[in-house]
Amino acid sequence: MNKTSNQMLIIFGASGDLTARKLIPALFNLYKDDHLPEKFVVLGVSRSDLTDVSFRKKVVTESSYLEEDLGKEEKEYVDKFADKIFYEDLGKSYDTDYTNLAHRISDLNTKYGTENNYIYYLSTPPNIYETVAKNLHKQGLTEESNGWKRFIVEKPFGYDLKSARELNNALHQYFKENQIYRIDHYLGKETVQNLLVTRFANSIFEPLWNRNYIHHIEITNAESVGVEKRGGYYDKSGALRDMFQNHLLQIVSLVAMEPPIGDEAEEIRNEKVKALKSLRIMKDHKTIHDHTIRGQYLAAEINGEKVKGYREEEGVDPDSTTETYAAIKFFVDNWRWKDVPFYVRTAKRMPTKVTEIVIHFKSTHHQIFTDSAGITNKDNQLIIRIQPDEGILIKFGVKVPGQGFKVERTNLDFYYSSLSDTNLMTAYERLLLDAMQGDATLYARADEVEAAWEFVDPILDYWQNGEDVVTYGYSAGVWGPKNADELIDGLYMWRNPGEHLADDPGFCVIK
Repeated sequence: MNKTSNQMLIIFGASGDLTARKLIPALFNLYKDDHLPEKFVVLGVSRSDLTDVSFRKKVVTESSYLEEDLGKEEKEYVDKFADKIFYEDLGKSYDTDYTNLAHRISDLNTKYGTENNYIYYLSTPPNIYETVAKNLHKQGLTEESNGWKRFIVEKPFGYDLKSARELNNALHQYFKENQIYRIDHYLGKETVQNLLVTRFANSIFEPLWNRNYIHHIEITNAESVGVEKRGGYYDKSGALRDMFQNHLLQIVSLVAMEPPIGDEAEEIRNEKVKALKSLRIMKDHKTIHDHTIRGQYLAAEINGEKVKGYREEEGVDPDSTTETYAAIKFFVDNWRWKDVPFYVRTAKRMPTKVTEIVIHFKSTHHQIFTDSAGITNKDNQLIIRIQPDEGILIKFGVKVPGQGFKVERTNLDFYYSSLSDTNLMTAYERLLLDAMQGDATLYARADEVEAAWEFVDPILDYWQNGEDVVTYGYSAGVWGPKNADELIDGLYMWRNPGEHLADDPGFCVIK
């Protein structure tokens, strides 16, 4: 395991919800599991009028997000953690003189021995990133002549390819690329990381992971909730920007990448970039029209409760055509995946919350047992469930007892919950610890972000400016528009999963 150096974590936008809801609970769990270095402090930086004491109350001792965990610990133990946390008020704007902030960082560094090692975590809107980087640079707080400096930014990283490139270029004025960590919490999930092990550590999968044995690949990200209080943001973003461009294309890159030379961060990231650059970019409107479906949820009644349609949500334009459902069919133009279709969908207001990958293997070339069920009921599948009920499921054929050779599909499954002695880190715990140790494996590189935008940009452009673009309505609580299965070639349909990994989609609840 990598060594965690003594260091200071400086969180910009620290008075916002993310710090109390995700970052401090993640740090508290790392503290409990003895993952934090001996000399470690957190400095919250924001525009709110808070003191060290009031900030500690807000994010630790009186935080509703830590209430249950704190109740299990001694007060002295909790206070020891809280005493590592400090606060600095920037005033009215992030674009200000950082002299006072620089003095505070220096004082804390000297007093607590953090050895000039600083992580800057930007829990702020993306339009603040360059401003903070510039002002830190002015104070010499980005220099690595004495101690290392790292700069973590949240998504969205850019609104399109042009803005992503501009943001990359702006940050590169003040930080080197190896100092910049673009966080994607999806990559912090244990089951996402296990994709690499499933593929490259098992001889029963690795030789089959190509066009010779795989018929198609299906990835579903479904949320049962609507846009909730994010209507204003979501209406300017949509499902393609909000989920597909970052989270889902990251998963695609792990599924499609070639074996890396080793497990070093740059070797893995090199192969992910190659995979993303191999995506066949859809440039003509006819291809995009035929290979994409966009939809928007409508008002419905779910479990006796009336649910608003998307256009009725707070902050949403009443005439909005922004998609809450996006399904894309595409190809990867390289030797391994030639002519293998990838189907990826993401949506709000689905029957259940789920993210999973389904590898559909080709049927045997010569069918001996001809009285079996239809093709979609007997193809071999490898299902990797990312959330919830995390695990892996293999579907394969067995003989039904009795006369003849009737084949039925059965399950062979593994669940992470069965590892009772294993404490699975949350995504933010894992990603924060990786950044503390300088491991960028699960963080996106500049060329990775730009390659993803290169693929998505033409689709966004067509959806916004095309003449024959349709946004299909679907009732909240169903599996998207009625024509969603038409995207998939042949007799296949989307696997509409249930809450549990082994739920047969033929029996899932359609509300």
